[in-house]
Amino acid sequence: MADGAGEAAPHEYRVLGSETVYDGRVISLRRDTVAMPGGGDSMREVVTHPGAVAVVAVDDDDRVLLLRQYRHPVGDYLWELPAGLRDADGEPPLETARRELAEEALLAADRWSLLATVYNSPGFSDELVQVYLAEGLRDVERPEGFVVEHEEADMTLERVPLAEAVQRVFDGDIRNSSAVVGVLAAAQVRAGTPRLRQA
Repeated sequence: MADGAGEAAPHEYRVLGSETVYDGRVISLRRDTVAMPGGGDSMREVVTHPGAVAVVAVDDDDRVLLLRQYRHPVGDYLWELPAGLRDADGEPPLETARRELAEEALLAADRWSLLATVYNSPGFSDELVQVYLAEGLRDVERPEGFVVEHEEADMTLERVPLAEAVQRVFDGDIRNSSAVVGVLAAAQVRAGTPRLRQA
């Protein structure tokens, strides 16, 4: 039998209909009717999201910057990376990462690499997080016009040796998905020589 003979063509998941259920400040919810394999269709609820960035900021002493921030949906404080929504119209993701690092940590970086791109919950959301590695850190002033408010007013910062941060992932102390991915990816960069994508 020739290669590929007898294989069915991949199914085309066509959207047969779509309706907006909710349109909020950060997220929206739509209900799609999608053509399924074997005939018939099924309804899928999709949370649309502008996307986000996260920054693994590693200093010259191999310490990573972690933020402790309250997250209302889980009712707890989480250890996270400097991060933020891609909600500024037309702002490239690297510029969003630079801005978030300055706003949340009063830092800038001389070297940037793209560590990972992560769909956080692709079963129901299109949120894509781009995780950057920032090195060559230096202090900067808080960007003009940025106001610390809400949960950020209660946020604390800590520089943690990268190896300790890795252990905190395995201990379950770091549970934010971007932080888990970022810390483990940065540790792999330090341990080996993966080819990183340009920021």
